[in-house]
Amino acid sequence: PRTAATCSVLEQFHLLSLESKVSAYEYYNALARLSDNTGLAEPKDRYEQFLRMIREWCHLKMVKRSGRGHDTTGIVSTQEGECAVLCPTCPHPGKNLPSDWDQAPPEKQWLYGATVAIDANFRLKRKAVSKDAVDPSLSCGWAYFVEESAYKAHIAQHLDDLQEKSTCSSHSAVNMADTKSSKGLAATGVGTVDCARHQFKLPNGVGDLQKGEKYMNMDYLFFSAVHKSPVRVLNVSYDIACQWHKSLWERMKRIPPSLHLKHEAMDITFLVPKFHLPAHIAECQWMFSFNLVRGVGRTDGEAPERGWANINPIASSTKEMGPGSRRDTIDDHFGDWNWKKLVSFGPMILRKIQEAVPERNDHREDFNVLTASLATKYPDLLATWQRQVEEWEADSTKPNPFEVKTDTITQASIRLKLAQDEARAASGTEEPPLHADVTPSVLICAGIDLEGQQRRLQAEYASLGQHATDTQKARLQQKTNALMCRIEAWAKIQALFIPAVAALRESATEHASGEVQSPVNFPLFLPSEIHRKVSFDSRLEDIEWKLRFGQAHDALNELRQGLRSRAYMLKFKDRFLRGQGANTRARNCLKNVDAKVQASASKYRAAHGALHALGPLVGQVGWKNRLQVLGDTDIRAMADGGDEHSMEGRRRLSWIWLLCGYSEGDVEDDSDEGLQDAIRVEWCKTRARANRWSEEVELLFEEKHRILQFLGWHAGWWLSKATARLTDNPELNEGLIAYAGRQAALRRKLAKSFAHTWRDTQRLLDLADGKEETSPPEL
Repeated sequence: PRTAATCSVLEQFHLLSLESKVSAYEYYNALARLSDNTGLAEPKDRYEQFLRMIREWCHLKMVKRSGRGHDTTGIVSTQEGECAVLCPTCPHPGKNLPSDWDQAPPEKQWLYGATVAIDANFRLKRKAVSKDAVDPSLSCGWAYFVEESAYKAHIAQHLDDLQEKSTCSSHSAVNMADTKSSKGLAATGVGTVDCARHQFKLPNGVGDLQKGEKYMNMDYLFFSAVHKSPVRVLNVSYDIACQWHKSLWERMKRIPPSLHLKHEAMDITFLVPKFHLPAHIAECQWMFSFNLVRGVGRTDGEAPERGWANINPIASSTKEMGPGSRRDTIDDHFGDWNWKKLVSFGPMILRKIQEAVPERNDHREDFNVLTASLATKYPDLLATWQRQVEEWEADSTKPNPFEVKTDTITQASIRLKLAQDEARAASGTEEPPLHADVTPSVLICAGIDLEGQQRRLQAEYASLGQHATDTQKARLQQKTNALMCRIEAWAKIQALFIPAVAALRESATEHASGEVQSPVNFPLFLPSEIHRKVSFDSRLEDIEWKLRFGQAHDALNELRQGLRSRAYMLKFKDRFLRGQGANTRARNCLKNVDAKVQASASKYRAAHGALHALGPLVGQVGWKNRLQVLGDTDIRAMADGGDEHSMEGRRRLSWIWLLCGYSEGDVEDDSDEGLQDAIRVEWCKTRARANRWSEEVELLFEEKHRILQFLGWHAGWWLSKATARLTDNPELNEGLIAYAGRQAALRRKLAKSFAHTWRDTQRLLDLADGKEETSPPEL
C-alpha cells in the first residue's frame, strides 16, 4: 500500500506505450536495469504494483481529458461512450452542422450523411485467464468498447442462432476464421465500427469476438455505434456487406430496443470496401461498389484496415491480460489513435484537396470528351442511359445501369442452341442420320469434353510426385483406363462423320516411334486440328467454332472466379492466420485454388488455339479484339498490376476483367447489342468517376468547415465547464478553471493552425473553376 511512483515515470511509460507499443513488463525491466545493470543487487519486485498504478493513471487521464472532473455529479454518472475522442468531420448537429442542415434538398442530403466501416481483427485475441469479477474494467463502456454485461447477455441469448448461407464467393474465405482454434481463448479477436472517412474509432463500436465474424456480434456492435446517429443518409462499409445486410432489420429485433436504429426515415446504403470487392462475384461488383454509388466521394471503406497496423503490436501483451485490463488498454490506445488523427487534420485535408481538385477536372474532361463523341453516334441511346443512371441514383431498386444486360455467352447455351437447330433440321428431312444417338454437335461436344479430361489427367500425372504410393498410382491408372475406353468409343463414332480420320490417326501412330498409346496424347483430330487435310462436312467446323467460342468465355469466367478467391484468401491469410496449423490448412486451400486457376488458363488457351485455326475457315473475323492471347502476366487479380493509386480506378486492368456482355454478332457492327451494352457500362463508369471526384471536393471543403466549427464548439464547451463545479477549496477551483481554460485554448490554437494551413485552398478551387486569372497559389 505504501508503494508509489512519480507522475513523470507514469507519464513517460504512458507515452512510450502509445508510440512504441512497449509493454509494462519491458519498461519495468528497463527501470530495474537503470538501477542495477549487473543483477547483483536487484531491487524489490514491484511489477504488480506498477501495473495497478499505470492502469489507474491511464484511466484518470481519460476521464480528466473528457471533462468528467468538472461535472458536479462526478465520474460515476459518466455515460456510455462519453470519454471517446469524437471525429470532428462526422456530422454532429449543434456542434458542426448548419442549423438548417435537415432542410437541405434531397439531392444534397449526402453532404450531411455519415459513412461507417465495419471490420474484425483476429490478432487481438485474449487467453482464457481471469474473469470480470476478478479483473473488471474501470471504464465500463465509457469509451470505445461496448458495455460488457449487456453485450455478453446478448451473445449468450443468441449463441445458437443459425447464420444463413452465403451466396457470394468471398464469404467462404471469411469463414476461414474458423480454421483458428479457439481452444484456451476467451476472445478470438475484436470487431470494430469506424468512421470510414477519417479512420476514427466510434464510441461503443468495439467488442470481443468468440469465434469468427458472427452476425450476432457484428450486429450488436453496429447498432451500438450508430443508433444515436441523427443523419438522414448513412453509408455502411463491410467486407461481407453483400451477405450481412440481408435480413439485418429482422435481426435488429434481437438487439435490445434501446439500440434500435430508426432506419425507416434514413437512406442507408451498404457497400463493400474497394480492396475487398474484387474477391466478390460479378453481381457484387456493380451492386456494392464505392465507385458507383452517389454521395461517397473517394471513400474506399478500408479505414479499419489502416488502424490495425497501429494496434496489432500490442496483441502479444494484451492476450495475456485479464478481461478488464485488456479492454482498458485497448481503449487507451484507440483514444490515442483518434487524438493523433485529430491533430493531424491540417496537412491531411490540405493534401487531399491538392489531389482531389485537379483529379476532378481531369475526370470531368474525360467524361465530357467521351459524351461528346458518343452524342454524334448514339444520341438517343445516350439520353436513355442518362435517364437510367439518374433514376437508379435516386432509387436503387430501379434497374442498375452498371449491370451487364447482354446474356452471358456459355458453352452450355451454345450447345442448347445447336441441339435445337439440329432438331429443326431433322424434322424437315427424310435423310437418315449417320448415328441414331449422336448428332454432329454431340460428337464435337464429346470431343471437346474428352480433350478437357486429357488435360486434367495430364495435370494429375504431373502432380503425382516421385514417391507416390501404390494406392495413388492404382487410382490414377484406373482413371487412365476409363478415359482410354471413352476415347476409343468416341473415335469409332467419329469415323462415321469423318471417314478419313482413321488414316490420319494411323499416320500419327506410326510417327510416335512405337511409343505406348496413352489417352493423354491420343490424337482426337477435331476439325480445328485437321486443317482440312482431308474432306469432311464443313458444318463440323462451324459447330466447333461456336462451341469453342462458348468454351473460351466459360474458361475466362472460371479464371476470374479463381483469381477472386485467391486474392481474398491471400489477404485473409496475411491478416489473421498465425501458427503452423492454420497456415498449413490455408496453404492447402490456396494450392487447390491455384490448380484451378491454371486449369482454367489451359482450357482458355486450348479454346483460343482452336478458334485461331477455325476462324479463317468459317469466315469469322474481329473475335480476337475480345478474346485475346492469354499471357502469364494477364493472369492476375483485379487489384493487381496497378500503381500506387490502383484502388482508385487509375490503374490498368488485365484484359480478362474488361471482357463482358458481348453477343455472338460481328464486333464491328455498331448495332450489336453486346457492344452497346459494353459502351453503356463504360460511359456510366466514366460518369461515376467524374462525379465521385466532384463529390470528394465538396466533401473535403464541407469537412474543412466542420472541423473548424467543431473545434470552436469544443472550446466553448470547455469554457462552460470552467465554473460548472465550484467547491469550498479555492486551490481546487483554481485548478478546474485553469485546466478548462487550457483545453479551450488548445482547441482554438488547433483551429487557428488548421485555418492557416488551408488559407489558399478556396483560391485553388476558384482557379480550377476558372474564377481567377492569376498564378496558382503556393500550397
